[in-house]
Amino acid sequence: MTKIDPATSALVLVDLQERIVVLPTTPHTGETVLANALRLREAFRAAGAPVVIVKVSRPDNPPGNELVFDPQDDKIVTKFTIGGFAGTDLDEYLRGQGVRTVVFGGIATEFGVESTLRAASDHGYDTVAVSDAMTALSDISHENAITKIFPRLGTVVTTDEALAGLA
Repeated sequence: MTKIDPATSALVLVDLQERIVVLPTTPHTGETVLANALRLREAFRAAGAPVVIVKVSRPDNPPGNELVFDPQDDKIVTKFTIGGFAGTDLDEYLRGQGVRTVVFGGIATEFGVESTLRAASDHGYDTVAVSDAMTALSDISHENAITKIFPRLGTVVTTDEALAGLA
């Protein structure tokens, strides 16, 4: 079982915005990903671990850019590129919180999630990808990320495994 120490870990949820959650995704629906992400969020918050919500902003500000849940006291990072690190204060915030391990969920696996997870690895963080708290625009993209890419950069678990490992 993967242990996730709440004293040195953070949950990062990527692009859970209205227009993105309703996209035709696979292998999980946006609703399933959202339900698993909110379970993780509740557990991380209860354990005292930071939760970061990464949302994308586009110059044309399309309708549906709002988050699909109330972020409450979670840290919000607005990105203007595909990944959550470039041009944001995400790294500074995580380091300031003493984070060494970043746990990921969001939509889409092969875009915002993968880009942010790769950058987290480049910044020296341990990474945990929660396979059923993310989904993609194609089965092959999701499968490739969770079986080929993410295991080389860290650990892949399910929501239930992440919750069980949150010590």
